[in-house]
Amino acid sequence: MTITIAREIPPAGRNDRLSINSNLGFCRISKQWHFACTFALPTLFHLTALSSPAASSRLLPLALEGGRYLVRYSAGEEALTAVLPLAFEPFLYLTPAHLALQPHTGGQLGFYLEDERQAATVAIFHVFVDEADISLAHSPWQAPFGAVQLASGLAPATVLAFLQRVQQELKGQGVKQLQVRSYPFAYDPAGSTLLTQALLQLGARVTLAELNNHLEPTDLGFEARLHPSERRRLQKCRRAGFQFEQEPPLLLPAVYDFLRQCRAEKGQTLSLGLERLQELFRLFPQDHFLFSVRDGSGAWAALTVAIRVSGQILYNFYPASPLAYNVFSPVVLLNEGLYAFAHANNMRLLDLGTSTLPDGPNHSLLQFKRHLGGVLSLKLTFAWELA
Repeated sequence: MTITIAREIPPAGRNDRLSINSNLGFCRISKQWHFACTFALPTLFHLTALSSPAASSRLLPLALEGGRYLVRYSAGEEALTAVLPLAFEPFLYLTPAHLALQPHTGGQLGFYLEDERQAATVAIFHVFVDEADISLAHSPWQAPFGAVQLASGLAPATVLAFLQRVQQELKGQGVKQLQVRSYPFAYDPAGSTLLTQALLQLGARVTLAELNNHLEPTDLGFEARLHPSERRRLQKCRRAGFQFEQEPPLLLPAVYDFLRQCRAEKGQTLSLGLERLQELFRLFPQDHFLFSVRDGSGAWAALTVAIRVSGQILYNFYPASPLAYNVFSPVVLLNEGLYAFAHANNMRLLDLGTSTLPDGPNHSLLQFKRHLGGVLSLKLTFAWELA
């Protein structure tokens, strides 16, 4: 199977496309086109310190393993960056550049668990204090998730001691409750388990348990786990000449109108404005992508914004299709293309997101994702009473 990805708008009458062979995981460019194949994702993570030690940071020892671990506590702008290099690749939403974009005028606090043996940071936790009510704090302030990201191999006692230090410092700042929205368990099953166990042990309670779905790209291909009904819809799209393409960011205004209209048909709204979306594409061009399904006439039948959360995870953030195309269900073809893109770039997970409405689970969407071969995991939100 070959899936086409447009890198730019071709001249009228031209049908050349940049293509991915989803089985072999390579790209080819038609000889008539003269631009580089740039969709392959570079490794952006390097084990280098992000800043020099900040004067306002404090080092808090943990009574574990002979003082091996220290908690670095920073406030203000210094709270966004680690001093010692990270022992893991941070999720996009936990990077200093993305944290700095979260519109917040209250206190910003950063907690970094440092391992002196490794000379590395092995856990990070960013907290935003509510300006209107300093007794309330959040992680994140405005992002799909925040919470604590951990290096692999940490002992449960170490994670617990780290969070106890965080609790102590936040109480000293007058914070009484911390709301923590974590990432799906599938992102880091072991780390999510350790974090959940420690938070519950310290008195946090789960206020929202969402069902998240993901696909795991493999050489078996997208259709291997596809329900027969969705396979028929996929074949129907192919027979009708539908094509999966990657769109250039310059089309963002038109894409946004398309997404907004699709949501309006279902009585829903978009969580981000156009200017904010354009800002994210401008500041993180390696991490934000536009993908579409075009029908036989070239019109958009489906669109999505996809986000590279890490080198291992692609997030299908804003999928949308007009109700007029329901008979084809082009979102199935859209997900096939995302699956191939993720596999070609050696990603282990395609995140399909949660299926939650204000009044509870969206059961029809859950069923659709299950028919795509979706694998369930939990995404938890906690209320942590610190007093």
